[in-house]
Amino acid sequence: MSGGDIAGLIAAGVFALLVLLLAVPILKLGGVFDEVRASIRSISDGATPLMDEVTATVSTTNQQLKKVDGIANNVSDASANISALSSLVAATVGSPLIKVAAFSYGVRSAFSSRKKPTTGRRSR
Repeated sequence: MSGGDIAGLIAAGVFALLVLLLAVPILKLGGVFDEVRASIRSISDGATPLMDEVTATVSTTNQQLKKVDGIANNVSDASANISALSSLVAATVGSPLIKVAAFSYGVRSAFSSRKKPTTGRRSR
């Protein structure tokens, strides 16, 4: 064997050692990828029932909001009816009451001015 052959054998041995040293981190990285895949699968399996529950909750909430909307519409109609009723009462009862109050004030003023003697003047 010549010196070139020995150098070739040494280079081949170093290359094999380098491949073995690089194989260890690659195998560990494969294990990490397996763990990541298992974690993603468990998260996916847990998220599916959770999304089903969220869908059911949103559906129930939507139904309740429809009921609340109906109640709010009924309350709005009732308040409009009460407003119209109070306007009607004010128009039918308020105007005559104002007239009666004005008339009674006028009568009271007339009677009170008759009872008081006028001071400073003498009657003829």
